[in-house]
Amino acid sequence: MTTIAVIGSFPSMPEDVERAVPGDHVVRIGRRGPFELAADVEVALGAPGADLITEFLGHAPKLRWLHTVAAGVERLLIPPIVGRHGLVLTNNSGSYDAPIAEFVLATMFAISKHLPDYQRAQERREWHKDLRHTEVRDATVVVLGLGSIGGEVARLACAVGARVIGVRRRLGSGGIPGVERVVGPEALADVVPEADFLAVTAPLTPATRGAVSAEIIARMKPAAWVINIARGAIVDEPALLAACRERRIGGAAIDAWWTEPLPPESDWWSLPNVIATPHVSHSSPRVRERTLALFLENLRRWKAGEPLLNVVDPVAGY
Repeated sequence: MTTIAVIGSFPSMPEDVERAVPGDHVVRIGRRGPFELAADVEVALGAPGADLITEFLGHAPKLRWLHTVAAGVERLLIPPIVGRHGLVLTNNSGSYDAPIAEFVLATMFAISKHLPDYQRAQERREWHKDLRHTEVRDATVVVLGLGSIGGEVARLACAVGARVIGVRRRLGSGGIPGVERVVGPEALADVVPEADFLAVTAPLTPATRGAVSAEIIARMKPAAWVINIARGAIVDEPALLAACRERRIGGAAIDAWWTEPLPPESDWWSLPNVIATPHVSHSSPRVRERTLALFLENLRRWKAGEPLLNVVDPVAGY
């Protein structure tokens, strides 16, 4: 019997795990514990913050595997985890690909067809017919980060006829059908002038922090849009805000922010060429199904002594 902890507040997730592994012992540990239940825990599942996981680890000497339900892991790359001998960290990569990629494509279509402008015109009861539409077909999409999510964005964009250029660190790690070419991060400045859309899908690591810099933004087309569903810190906020405000680029669709929740007094709310969403691109009822399926497959592997899926490399940051 394996003792498994579900950490944090996840509606129905503890019950889902209990039903799936009736022979194991599942305990629930929230922000306030009860931490005494962690003494025999070998496996943990959740998305705890640094404070909760640090407290939990102090009471869980037998923990050998932690699975986070997040795709990005920058908040968990802390000494109590990366410095603990024998502890494996896995992430939820793959569970969010479909909803986030669909969200990016939906944003591209909304921008191309001026749907936010028509929504505002509807609210004003104005018959607004002089907006010029563009097509996603044959548009150039630069995808920064061709991992699990970025790869699905690229696949869908190719499927609707867009021209896709991928930017990834591992150039030799496989191609995506339809992607015109893949370049390294050092070539982002060379390819971004071609972009009608720059989709930011990379994990936040020391290498990607600030990657979409003022210089990169300055090289974009006047009509190009930045779409960020990854992490706010990958993009230079003052530079992007100024470019949107001054109409030096088409605009920005932002789902991942520098400060969350976005403060009511933020200038971002008032810009007409900004689509602001509250970090919801991952939302889908099927995410829980995929999360549970991934965790259960890895639990099977863990018990069988087989390599786990989605093992995080703390040096690479994902």
